[in-house]
Amino acid sequence: MAYATLDDLLAEGVRGRRVIVRSDLNVPLEGDVPSLTVTDDGRVRASLPVLRKLSEAGAAVIVLAHLGRPKGAPEEKYSLKPAVDVLRELADFPVTLAPDTTGEGARAAAAALADGEVLVVENVRFDARETSKDDAERSAFARELADLAGDDGAYVDDAFGAVHRRHASVYDIAALLPAYQGDLVRDELVVLERLTKDPQRPFVVVLGGSKVSDKLAVIENLIGTADRILVGGGMVFTFLAAQGHQVGASLLEEDQLDTVRGYLERGQRDGTQFVLPTDIVVAQRFAADAAHAVVAADAIESGTYGASGIGLDIGPVTGEDFAANIAEARTVFWNGPMGVFEFDAFAGGTRAVAQALADAQAGGALTVVGGGDSAAAVRGLGFADDRFGHISTGGGASLEYLEGKELPGLTALARD
Repeated sequence: MAYATLDDLLAEGVRGRRVIVRSDLNVPLEGDVPSLTVTDDGRVRASLPVLRKLSEAGAAVIVLAHLGRPKGAPEEKYSLKPAVDVLRELADFPVTLAPDTTGEGARAAAAALADGEVLVVENVRFDARETSKDDAERSAFARELADLAGDDGAYVDDAFGAVHRRHASVYDIAALLPAYQGDLVRDELVVLERLTKDPQRPFVVVLGGSKVSDKLAVIENLIGTADRILVGGGMVFTFLAAQGHQVGASLLEEDQLDTVRGYLERGQRDGTQFVLPTDIVVAQRFAADAAHAVVAADAIESGTYGASGIGLDIGPVTGEDFAANIAEARTVFWNGPMGVFEFDAFAGGTRAVAQALADAQAGGALTVVGGGDSAAAVRGLGFADDRFGHISTGGGASLEYLEGKELPGLTALARD
């Protein structure tokens, strides 16, 4: 697909025009209202370059974004205020937050916006029409959003993390204004195409996170493309059970056992090797201070805590094995932590994988951290973004791209 780009818009000229930018400010928060704080500002930082380019070029910029999953009405805990506070601290241009999304406050603030200033309107999901399944409802909301830009406005989609959604601020608005692809969306596509179209080999994929069911389609699509798939996190216990091993009280999706057995068989047939842990960190209970021990992956129930033991991380030998596999790779894609990295005692596997990717990148490999929990994990463990080839902001959108699905937000931007 061909797209008009931000550079095309800048070449046309934006001074004196209001430009709507769909950004991704869906940041993780901690604490309680009114003292919520951002725990990972990666998405805010990633949004800055496009906003800065437009501000410096003289555009009056109106930012659309969502945070969390409010139920179609304002909820203080889902306000964009904490994200906007961070944006304001990082930005070298004026940033304000409107009191609503398309109401009187937003309309007045947009009309008064001066060249070079940035206005963030409140969470677009505070309006139920944003996510409506009814095309007419979404279109009506998109028209209200587009009207904020006036007669000579433009739209830039810079939120790759939302392009898999057929939402008003992502899909419908692109039909109402001249629409352009933001740099963040462009960069994500470049990297994802490198992963899916003739990647440099060996191509190693590292998958973690809690559930196999969250990764079914991406595993399906990567078998035959990836040379090796390293499996960790909570999802590994369904793989171990599919091989006939007992997994104690660890997370297990019994309804996926046959599917996983099929994947293991297909991998052997189509040239993709599944690499599973040989040792597991098993805890007495799910808690940061839980007693724990390392046991063989095929002997969890005969280990220290028997059938009540809960696997919360890959073991140290597996961490070394995964690192060795990553060291041999020329392309690495990682999505999902190896354990409960939020607890120090169970962060070792995730740390080992992050370090291995950083080392591989230093050695000339392309390393891609697939957003979401993985991105939060590497930053939380003290790794700088530049230690990796690319840290995706895409999350679910990146996975759906790797699954081969059509992404509505990209379709809306496409030009013949």
